[in-house]
Amino acid sequence: MSMPMTLSLCYLALLWLREPVTLSDLLRFVLDGHIPYLNAFQCFPEEMKLYGVDLKIFRVESWPVYEDVHKKMYELAAFLDLPCFPAITNSCFLHPNILCIKYLMEANLPDELHNWTCRVVKKINVGETDFLTLDPVNKSTRKVKYDVLAAALIIVVLKLLFLLDDQYEWLHASFARKRNQKNKEECPWFDFKKWYTIIKKSLDVEQKKLDEERARCLWKCEKPLFYSAKEKYIVLKRRQTVVNLQRQFGSLSGSMQVSEKQKPSSFQLNWAEENTDGICFHGHILEGILQEKDNSLTTTNTKYWLCTVKLCNEKICGHLTHYKESDFPQSYQFVLNLFSFLLRVPASLIHEEVCLIEHKLFKTKLRRR
Repeated sequence: MSMPMTLSLCYLALLWLREPVTLSDLLRFVLDGHIPYLNAFQCFPEEMKLYGVDLKIFRVESWPVYEDVHKKMYELAAFLDLPCFPAITNSCFLHPNILCIKYLMEANLPDELHNWTCRVVKKINVGETDFLTLDPVNKSTRKVKYDVLAAALIIVVLKLLFLLDDQYEWLHASFARKRNQKNKEECPWFDFKKWYTIIKKSLDVEQKKLDEERARCLWKCEKPLFYSAKEKYIVLKRRQTVVNLQRQFGSLSGSMQVSEKQKPSSFQLNWAEENTDGICFHGHILEGILQEKDNSLTTTNTKYWLCTVKLCNEKICGHLTHYKESDFPQSYQFVLNLFSFLLRVPASLIHEEVCLIEHKLFKTKLRRR
Protein backbone atom coordinates (compact mmCIF):
# COMPACT_ATOMS: atom_id res chain seq x y z
CA MET A 1 0.00 0.00 0.00
CA SER A 2 1.09 3.59 -0.63
CA MET A 3 -0.39 7.07 -0.44
CA PRO A 4 -1.05 7.29 -4.24
CA MET A 5 -2.72 3.87 -4.02
CA THR A 6 -4.89 5.21 -1.19
CA LEU A 7 -6.02 8.04 -3.46
CA SER A 8 -6.78 5.48 -6.17
CA LEU A 9 -8.96 3.60 -3.71
CA CYS A 10 -10.75 6.83 -2.75
CA TYR A 11 -11.42 7.64 -6.40
CA LEU A 12 -12.75 4.12 -7.01
CA ALA A 13 -15.28 4.73 -4.24
CA LEU A 14 -16.25 8.11 -5.70
CA LEU A 15 -16.65 6.53 -9.12
CA TRP A 16 -18.78 3.69 -7.75
CA LEU A 17 -21.09 6.19 -6.04
CA ARG A 18 -20.97 8.47 -9.13
CA GLU A 19 -20.19 11.45 -6.96
CA PRO A 20 -19.74 14.84 -8.69
CA VAL A 21 -15.97 14.81 -8.14
CA THR A 22 -13.42 14.21 -10.90
CA LEU A 23 -9.92 12.83 -10.37
CA SER A 24 -8.43 16.26 -11.05
CA ASP A 25 -10.70 17.72 -8.34
CA LEU A 26 -9.58 15.05 -5.88
CA LEU A 27 -5.89 15.70 -6.55
CA ARG A 28 -6.40 19.47 -6.37
CA PHE A 29 -8.03 19.08 -2.94
CA VAL A 30 -4.90 17.17 -1.91
CA LEU A 31 -2.55 19.87 -3.26
CA ASP A 32 -4.58 22.61 -1.55
CA GLY A 33 -4.43 20.79 1.79
CA HIS A 34 -8.14 19.98 2.09
CA ILE A 35 -7.41 16.24 2.07
CA PRO A 36 -4.58 15.00 4.36
CA TYR A 37 -1.76 13.61 2.25
CA LEU A 38 1.51 15.31 3.04
CA ASN A 39 2.34 14.29 6.64
CA ALA A 40 -1.11 12.73 6.92
CA PHE A 41 -0.09 10.83 10.06
CA GLN A 42 -0.32 14.09 12.02
CA CYS A 43 -4.11 13.69 11.84
CA PHE A 44 -3.95 10.31 13.61
CA PRO A 45 -5.11 10.09 17.24
CA GLU A 46 -2.46 9.84 19.95
CA GLU A 47 -3.18 6.17 20.66
CA MET A 48 -2.18 5.21 17.08
CA LYS A 49 1.53 4.45 16.95
CA LEU A 50 3.44 3.84 13.72
CA TYR A 51 6.27 1.33 13.66
CA GLY A 52 8.61 -0.31 11.18
CA VAL A 53 7.49 -0.65 7.56
CA ASP A 54 4.27 1.33 8.16
CA LEU A 55 6.34 4.48 8.53
CA LYS A 56 7.47 4.30 4.90
CA ILE A 57 3.85 4.49 3.68
CA PHE A 58 3.38 7.92 5.22
CA ARG A 59 6.80 9.33 4.38
CA VAL A 60 5.65 11.21 1.28
CA GLU A 61 8.30 13.06 -0.73
CA SER A 62 6.32 14.09 -3.82
CA TRP A 63 2.84 15.21 -4.83
CA PRO A 64 0.50 12.69 -6.49
CA VAL A 65 0.60 12.51 -10.29
CA TYR A 66 -2.66 12.29 -12.25
CA GLU A 67 -1.57 9.53 -14.64
CA ASP A 68 -0.02 7.48 -11.83
CA VAL A 69 -3.16 7.58 -9.66
CA HIS A 70 -5.39 6.90 -12.68
CA LYS A 71 -3.31 3.86 -13.70
CA LYS A 72 -3.23 2.50 -10.14
CA MET A 73 -7.00 2.90 -9.93
CA TYR A 74 -7.55 0.50 -12.83
CA GLU A 75 -4.95 -1.92 -11.48
CA LEU A 76 -6.62 -1.88 -8.08
CA ALA A 77 -10.07 -2.48 -9.57
CA ALA A 78 -8.75 -5.49 -11.49
CA PHE A 79 -6.87 -6.83 -8.43
CA LEU A 80 -9.99 -6.63 -6.26
CA ASP A 81 -11.94 -8.34 -9.06
CA LEU A 82 -14.68 -5.72 -8.90
CA PRO A 83 -17.82 -6.09 -11.03
CA CYS A 84 -18.96 -3.58 -13.63
CA PHE A 85 -19.47 -0.16 -12.06
CA PRO A 86 -22.84 1.67 -12.09
CA ALA A 87 -23.59 3.01 -15.55
CA ILE A 88 -22.59 6.57 -16.41
CA THR A 89 -25.63 7.93 -18.24
CA ASN A 90 -26.53 11.32 -19.73
CA SER A 91 -27.66 12.59 -16.32
CA CYS A 92 -24.42 11.62 -14.55
CA PHE A 93 -21.96 14.36 -13.59
CA LEU A 94 -19.06 12.53 -15.27
CA HIS A 95 -20.81 12.45 -18.65
CA PRO A 96 -18.90 14.68 -21.10
CA ASN A 97 -22.02 16.74 -21.93
CA ILE A 98 -22.33 17.79 -18.27
CA LEU A 99 -18.62 18.15 -17.58
CA CYS A 100 -18.29 20.40 -20.64
CA ILE A 101 -20.81 22.79 -19.06
CA LYS A 102 -18.65 22.97 -15.95
CA TYR A 103 -15.43 23.72 -17.82
CA LEU A 104 -17.10 26.17 -20.23
CA MET A 105 -18.32 28.12 -17.22
CA GLU A 106 -14.92 28.05 -15.52
CA ALA A 107 -13.08 29.03 -18.71
CA ASN A 108 -15.53 31.94 -19.17
CA LEU A 109 -16.56 30.80 -22.66
CA PRO A 110 -19.93 31.39 -24.42
CA ASP A 111 -22.83 29.07 -23.54
CA GLU A 112 -23.48 28.41 -27.24
CA LEU A 113 -20.30 26.33 -27.41
CA HIS A 114 -22.05 23.60 -25.44
CA ASN A 115 -24.27 22.78 -28.42
CA TRP A 116 -21.14 22.11 -30.44
CA THR A 117 -19.45 19.95 -27.80
CA CYS A 118 -22.62 17.85 -27.67
CA ARG A 119 -22.52 17.45 -31.47
CA VAL A 120 -18.90 16.28 -31.33
CA VAL A 121 -19.71 13.87 -28.48
CA LYS A 122 -22.52 12.36 -30.54
CA LYS A 123 -20.41 12.23 -33.71
CA ILE A 124 -17.50 10.28 -32.17
CA ASN A 125 -19.65 8.19 -29.76
CA VAL A 126 -17.80 9.13 -26.56
CA GLY A 127 -21.08 9.73 -24.73
CA GLU A 128 -22.19 6.10 -24.90
CA THR A 129 -22.74 4.29 -21.59
CA ASP A 130 -20.57 1.33 -22.61
CA PHE A 131 -17.67 3.65 -23.43
CA LEU A 132 -17.87 5.67 -20.20
CA THR A 133 -18.69 3.00 -17.62
CA LEU A 134 -15.77 1.35 -15.83
CA ASP A 135 -15.75 -2.43 -16.23
CA PRO A 136 -12.61 -3.99 -14.64
CA VAL A 137 -13.46 -7.40 -16.12
CA ASN A 138 -13.46 -6.13 -19.72
CA LYS A 139 -9.80 -5.23 -20.32
CA SER A 140 -10.47 -4.15 -23.92
CA THR A 141 -12.43 -1.06 -22.83
CA ARG A 142 -10.60 2.27 -22.94
CA LYS A 143 -9.46 3.83 -19.68
CA VAL A 144 -11.45 7.06 -19.82
CA LYS A 145 -10.14 10.23 -18.19
CA TYR A 146 -13.47 12.03 -17.84
CA ASP A 147 -12.17 15.51 -17.02
CA VAL A 148 -9.40 15.43 -19.62
CA LEU A 149 -11.88 14.21 -22.24
CA ALA A 150 -14.26 17.12 -21.55
CA ALA A 151 -11.45 19.69 -21.72
CA ALA A 152 -10.18 18.21 -24.99
CA LEU A 153 -13.70 18.33 -26.49
CA ILE A 154 -13.91 22.07 -25.79
CA ILE A 155 -10.50 22.66 -27.38
CA VAL A 156 -11.50 20.73 -30.52
CA VAL A 157 -14.69 22.82 -30.79
CA LEU A 158 -12.65 26.03 -30.42
CA LYS A 159 -10.43 24.83 -33.25
CA LEU A 160 -13.47 24.03 -35.39
CA LEU A 161 -14.94 27.50 -34.88
CA PHE A 162 -11.91 29.77 -34.43
CA LEU A 163 -9.18 27.61 -36.02
CA LEU A 164 -6.63 28.79 -33.38
CA ASP A 165 -3.92 29.34 -35.97
CA ASP A 166 -2.89 32.81 -34.67
CA GLN A 167 -4.63 34.47 -37.63
CA TYR A 168 -8.29 33.59 -38.08
CA GLU A 169 -9.32 34.11 -34.42
CA TRP A 170 -7.67 37.55 -34.31
CA LEU A 171 -9.28 38.57 -37.62
CA HIS A 172 -12.72 37.66 -36.33
CA ALA A 173 -11.96 39.42 -33.02
CA SER A 174 -11.40 42.72 -34.84
CA PHE A 175 -14.78 42.38 -36.62
CA ALA A 176 -16.50 41.47 -33.33
CA ARG A 177 -14.95 44.44 -31.51
CA LYS A 178 -16.07 46.94 -34.19
CA ARG A 179 -19.57 45.46 -34.27
CA ASN A 180 -19.88 45.57 -30.45
CA GLN A 181 -18.81 49.22 -30.40
CA LYS A 182 -21.54 50.14 -32.91
CA ASN A 183 -24.31 48.02 -31.34
CA LYS A 184 -23.82 48.36 -27.59
CA GLU A 185 -27.49 47.68 -26.80
CA GLU A 186 -27.63 44.32 -28.58
CA CYS A 187 -26.19 41.00 -27.40
CA PRO A 188 -22.39 41.23 -27.84
CA TRP A 189 -20.45 39.01 -30.22
CA PHE A 190 -17.75 36.86 -28.69
CA ASP A 191 -14.41 38.69 -28.97
CA PHE A 192 -11.57 36.14 -28.76
CA LYS A 193 -8.89 38.80 -28.22
CA LYS A 194 -10.77 40.42 -25.36
CA TRP A 195 -11.41 37.00 -23.80
CA TYR A 196 -7.72 36.12 -24.17
CA THR A 197 -6.62 39.34 -22.43
CA ILE A 198 -8.98 38.92 -19.46
CA ILE A 199 -8.31 35.21 -18.99
CA LYS A 200 -4.53 35.64 -19.25
CA LYS A 201 -4.56 38.35 -16.58
CA SER A 202 -6.57 36.19 -14.16
CA LEU A 203 -4.55 33.09 -14.99
CA ASP A 204 -1.25 34.85 -14.27
CA VAL A 205 -2.54 35.99 -10.86
CA GLU A 206 -3.82 32.53 -9.90
CA GLN A 207 -0.64 30.85 -11.12
CA LYS A 208 1.46 33.23 -9.03
CA LYS A 209 -0.63 32.42 -5.94
CA LEU A 210 -0.22 28.71 -6.60
CA ASP A 211 3.56 29.01 -7.02
CA GLU A 212 3.85 30.98 -3.77
CA GLU A 213 1.80 28.40 -1.88
CA ARG A 214 3.98 25.60 -3.24
CA ALA A 215 7.12 27.51 -2.21
CA ARG A 216 5.80 27.94 1.35
CA CYS A 217 4.90 24.27 1.65
CA LEU A 218 6.76 22.52 4.49
CA TRP A 219 7.70 18.93 3.68
CA LYS A 220 8.97 18.32 7.21
CA CYS A 221 6.21 18.14 9.81
CA GLU A 222 5.97 19.30 13.41
CA LYS A 223 5.46 15.70 14.51
CA PRO A 224 8.49 13.89 13.03
CA LEU A 225 8.69 10.20 12.23
CA PHE A 226 11.45 7.99 13.58
CA TYR A 227 11.99 4.30 13.06
CA SER A 228 13.45 3.49 16.48
CA ALA A 229 14.01 4.98 19.92
CA LYS A 230 17.70 5.51 19.07
CA GLU A 231 16.76 7.87 16.24
CA LYS A 232 14.31 9.87 18.37
CA TYR A 233 16.93 12.13 19.95
CA ILE A 234 18.65 12.88 16.61
CA VAL A 235 15.38 13.53 14.75
CA LEU A 236 14.00 15.85 17.43
CA LYS A 237 17.27 17.77 17.61
CA ARG A 238 17.30 18.28 13.84
CA ARG A 239 13.69 19.38 13.97
CA GLN A 240 14.48 21.96 16.65
CA THR A 241 17.34 23.29 14.50
CA VAL A 242 14.99 23.68 11.52
CA VAL A 243 12.43 25.54 13.66
CA ASN A 244 15.10 27.92 14.99
CA LEU A 245 16.37 28.66 11.48
CA GLN A 246 12.84 29.32 10.22
CA ARG A 247 12.23 31.72 13.09
CA GLN A 248 15.47 33.61 12.38
CA PHE A 249 14.85 33.88 8.64
CA GLY A 250 11.27 34.95 9.34
CA SER A 251 12.45 37.80 11.55
CA LEU A 252 14.96 38.92 8.90
CA SER A 253 12.54 38.83 5.97
CA GLY A 254 9.53 40.09 7.89
CA SER A 255 6.36 38.19 8.71
CA MET A 256 4.68 36.76 5.63
CA GLN A 257 0.94 37.13 5.45
CA VAL A 258 -0.45 33.69 4.71
CA SER A 259 -3.79 33.86 2.93
CA GLU A 260 -6.69 32.17 4.67
CA LYS A 261 -7.42 28.73 3.27
CA GLN A 262 -10.59 28.77 1.20
CA LYS A 263 -13.24 26.09 1.40
CA PRO A 264 -12.93 23.32 -1.21
CA SER A 265 -14.83 24.06 -4.42
CA SER A 266 -15.15 22.48 -7.85
CA PHE A 267 -14.57 25.92 -9.40
CA GLN A 268 -11.25 27.78 -9.21
CA LEU A 269 -12.28 30.81 -11.29
CA ASN A 270 -15.51 32.72 -10.74
CA TRP A 271 -17.07 34.53 -13.71
CA ALA A 272 -20.55 35.21 -12.35
CA GLU A 273 -22.54 38.07 -13.84
CA GLU A 274 -22.30 40.05 -10.59
CA ASN A 275 -18.52 39.60 -10.46
CA THR A 276 -17.00 43.05 -11.00
CA ASP A 277 -13.41 41.82 -11.22
CA GLY A 278 -13.78 40.58 -14.78
CA ILE A 279 -16.13 40.41 -17.73
CA CYS A 280 -18.41 37.41 -18.11
CA PHE A 281 -18.59 36.00 -21.66
CA HIS A 282 -21.21 33.32 -20.96
CA GLY A 283 -24.02 35.22 -22.67
CA HIS A 284 -22.00 36.32 -25.69
CA ILE A 285 -23.09 34.93 -29.06
CA LEU A 286 -21.09 33.28 -31.83
CA GLU A 287 -22.41 35.54 -34.56
CA GLY A 288 -20.00 35.88 -37.46
CA ILE A 289 -18.56 32.45 -36.73
CA LEU A 290 -21.68 30.48 -37.65
CA GLN A 291 -23.82 30.50 -40.78
CA GLU A 292 -27.13 28.88 -41.66
CA LYS A 293 -26.93 26.16 -44.29
CA ASP A 294 -29.69 23.66 -45.19
CA ASN A 295 -31.77 24.70 -42.16
CA SER A 296 -28.90 24.09 -39.77
CA LEU A 297 -26.03 26.11 -38.33
CA THR A 298 -22.53 25.37 -39.59
CA THR A 299 -19.15 27.04 -39.20
CA THR A 300 -18.16 29.92 -41.48
CA ASN A 301 -14.63 28.60 -41.37
CA THR A 302 -14.15 25.56 -43.63
CA LYS A 303 -10.53 24.85 -42.72
CA TYR A 304 -9.05 22.74 -39.93
CA TRP A 305 -5.52 21.76 -38.98
CA LEU A 306 -4.72 18.47 -37.26
CA CYS A 307 -2.39 18.34 -34.28
CA THR A 308 -0.90 15.17 -35.71
CA VAL A 309 -1.59 13.21 -38.89
CA LYS A 310 -0.56 9.85 -37.45
CA LEU A 311 -0.71 8.58 -33.87
CA CYS A 312 2.19 6.73 -32.28
CA ASN A 313 2.03 3.13 -31.09
CA GLU A 314 1.46 3.49 -27.34
CA LYS A 315 2.99 0.07 -26.59
CA ILE A 316 6.23 1.03 -28.34
CA CYS A 317 6.51 4.79 -27.64
CA GLY A 318 4.71 4.83 -24.29
CA HIS A 319 2.38 7.57 -25.57
CA LEU A 320 0.20 8.33 -28.56
CA THR A 321 1.75 11.61 -29.62
CA HIS A 322 4.51 14.09 -28.84
CA TYR A 323 3.89 17.63 -27.65
CA LYS A 324 6.40 20.42 -28.17
CA GLU A 325 5.11 23.95 -27.61
CA SER A 326 7.17 25.53 -30.38
CA ASP A 327 5.45 23.31 -32.96
CA PHE A 328 1.98 24.78 -32.34
CA PRO A 329 0.29 28.21 -32.62
CA GLN A 330 0.32 30.40 -29.52
CA SER A 331 -3.49 30.54 -29.33
CA TYR A 332 -3.64 26.75 -29.17
CA GLN A 333 -0.90 26.71 -26.53
CA PHE A 334 -2.78 29.27 -24.44
CA VAL A 335 -6.06 27.33 -24.47
CA LEU A 336 -4.17 24.13 -23.70
CA ASN A 337 -2.34 25.76 -20.77
CA LEU A 338 -5.60 27.22 -19.47
CA PHE A 339 -7.19 23.80 -19.10
CA SER A 340 -3.89 22.39 -17.88
CA PHE A 341 -4.10 24.84 -14.97
CA LEU A 342 -7.78 24.16 -14.29
CA LEU A 343 -7.22 20.39 -14.21
CA ARG A 344 -3.69 20.57 -12.72
CA VAL A 345 -2.45 18.08 -15.32
CA PRO A 346 0.36 18.37 -17.91
CA ALA A 347 -0.62 20.11 -21.15
CA SER A 348 0.73 17.09 -23.05
CA LEU A 349 -1.97 14.88 -21.49
CA ILE A 350 -4.78 17.12 -22.79
CA HIS A 351 -3.02 17.46 -26.16
CA GLU A 352 -2.96 13.68 -26.52
CA GLU A 353 -6.72 13.51 -25.88
CA VAL A 354 -7.27 16.27 -28.46
CA CYS A 355 -5.39 14.19 -31.04
CA LEU A 356 -7.51 11.12 -30.25
CA ILE A 357 -10.75 13.09 -30.70
CA GLU A 358 -9.54 14.59 -33.98
CA HIS A 359 -8.69 11.17 -35.40
CA LYS A 360 -12.15 9.90 -34.49
CA LEU A 361 -13.81 13.00 -35.90
CA PHE A 362 -11.92 12.98 -39.21
CA LYS A 363 -11.27 9.25 -39.57
CA THR A 364 -12.98 9.09 -42.98
CA LYS A 365 -10.74 11.80 -44.49
CA LEU A 366 -7.64 10.33 -42.86
CA ARG A 367 -8.35 6.93 -44.39
CA ARG A 368 -8.48 8.45 -47.88
CA ARG A 369 -4.93 9.69 -47.40
